Amino acid sequence: MKQFFLASLLGTSIALCTSAMAADVDLKALETAAKAEGAVNSVGMPDEWANWKGTWEDLNKLYGLKHVDTDMSSAQEVAKFAAEKDNASADIGDVGAAFGPIAVAKGVTQPYKPSTWEQIPDWAKDKDGHWALAYTGTIAFIVNKKLLHGSEVPSKWSDLKTGKYKVSIGDVSTAAQASNGVLAAALANQGDEKNIQPALLMFADIAKQGRLSLANPTIATMEKGEVEVGVVWDFNGLSYKAKMANPDDYVVLIPSDGSVISGYTTIINKYAKHPNAAKLTREYIFSDAGQTNLARGNARPIRAEHLTLPDDVKAKLLPNEQYKNVTPIKDAEAWEKTAKALPQKWQEEVIINMQ
Repeated sequence: MKQFFLASLLGTSIALCTSAMAADVDLKALETAAKAEGAVNSVGMPDEWANWKGTWEDLNKLYGLKHVDTDMSSAQEVAKFAAEKDNASADIGDVGAAFGPIAVAKGVTQPYKPSTWEQIPDWAKDKDGHWALAYTGTIAFIVNKKLLHGSEVPSKWSDLKTGKYKVSIGDVSTAAQASNGVLAAALANQGDEKNIQPALLMFADIAKQGRLSLANPTIATMEKGEVEVGVVWDFNGLSYKAKMANPDDYVVLIPSDGSVISGYTTIINKYAKHPNAAKLTREYIFSDAGQTNLARGNARPIRAEHLTLPDDVKAKLLPNEQYKNVTPIKDAEAWEKTAKALPQKWQEEVIINMQ
């Protein structure tokens, strides 16, 4: 089925595979300029994350764009754009939703509205085109059943308080996944974007029990048996499970007592050496084929209601009923402030309790 989407694009313009066109987008001219640049360099868009590999392969086959990625956190991406300026080594990055406005405020982005702009919900995009969520993620658990020490598989946040297993959430000071994990736990415990204290208290209690792991939940740490219960985006959890030697040892689920749905946005470097290639990359990401690529990586595409996903892709996603208690970020400005203060609070109120 992937070949079908690719074949439908070969030798033609992306314009033919999208159903909503922005009047100010000259795709032929953009494609020509991008081909002349010949490359696009990304940060935070590695092959295994949300199936970026499929998009990089398509961009190479369709337009001859060579690609390299340097994986890093959202905060590091924005800092890199700001530090390098005219010596930019990166053209485009993928950051957590909260970091889109931060990057704009730092003056390190340039706008581009893809031709499917009108099909992107207003809550998921910057009005001037500096950022737009290409896919959503919901905080989930990935559980290695073999390492539970007799505990039941946790199905909700409250289960984490009483289990014997270690909990891995990652580095909340740099990773959007980890900070959103804290927010999800807060929402499940009557907190909100302004009040994450319930989550801090819960993780502090886990730390006091000696069950807070500093291992970042990744494929590498999971393969080494270092992660017992990981707090991850749903698409990461599903991707990790699929790549394990014994996938049946793992369970991926949305905590039933509540979670947060957010997303990731590309940011195009204001100082990009390949600006047209970066814009064409964003254009492709929001096309039907690009959105399907993301879905193949278990990420829910932002234009899902405008797509007909292949059956094999639908089968890889979690059941819709698991998302019934999922909450989107309602106060982005408040969450931005809270997220900035989180690293210090985490250190002072959670890490200090580690045994």
